[in-house]
Amino acid sequence: MWITDFLNLFFPNNCQACGKPLVRKENIICLSCLYKLPKTNFHFHINNPISRIFWGRANIHAATSFLFFNKGGNVQNLIHQLKYRGNTETGRHLGELLGKDLKKSNLFNNIDLIIPVPLHPKKLHKRGFNQSEVIAEGIGYAMDVPVNADELQRTEHTETQTKKTRYTRWENVKGKFRVVNPENLAGKNILLIDDVLTTGATLESCAQTLLEVPKTIVSIATLAYAQV
Repeated sequence: MWITDFLNLFFPNNCQACGKPLVRKENIICLSCLYKLPKTNFHFHINNPISRIFWGRANIHAATSFLFFNKGGNVQNLIHQLKYRGNTETGRHLGELLGKDLKKSNLFNNIDLIIPVPLHPKKLHKRGFNQSEVIAEGIGYAMDVPVNADELQRTEHTETQTKKTRYTRWENVKGKFRVVNPENLAGKNILLIDDVLTTGATLESCAQTLLEVPKTIVSIATLAYAQV
């Protein structure tokens, strides 16, 4: 224990949400921030604000987001640590928390395979990792469900979705995904994962591509929900 305390003097282990030093038995997020995480609890309700986004757009079995996203809040800090500072440990930890919650819901208890929303190879090379895949790994670990990041691919490098309207977001990603080996996904109950949901355009395009595979069932889960 004293070695850990000594190292923390020079390499402080801080909460990734609020920045305060972590104490013993705290990991990634301090207990205070963990307790205050703005959970949606949408995963317990088939009819929720996330599932309604996809009504008439894609035949989704169930959909949820783990946390509410507010600009300047702790959830934004956590996602910033993952997405822009490369703190993949934070992403996996959040994925585990989400996975543990999904296990409590009957809507998500028959998942066969977890698939993250893919990045185009150019963007993946530039960033070095896919944040949705990192989150999916944490979920898969918590739910004991395999993750496949290879079967769904993005075929074109698209512009960033930031500041686009719902329609232009959809136009930006329409038809930009493909399944590599459909026979590997046929008949699977798939959980599609992304980091933040805004209009749902990217997830809709991915889900429609997956649903073209015979007898697939697609559910959606994201780490956060940014209301627009």
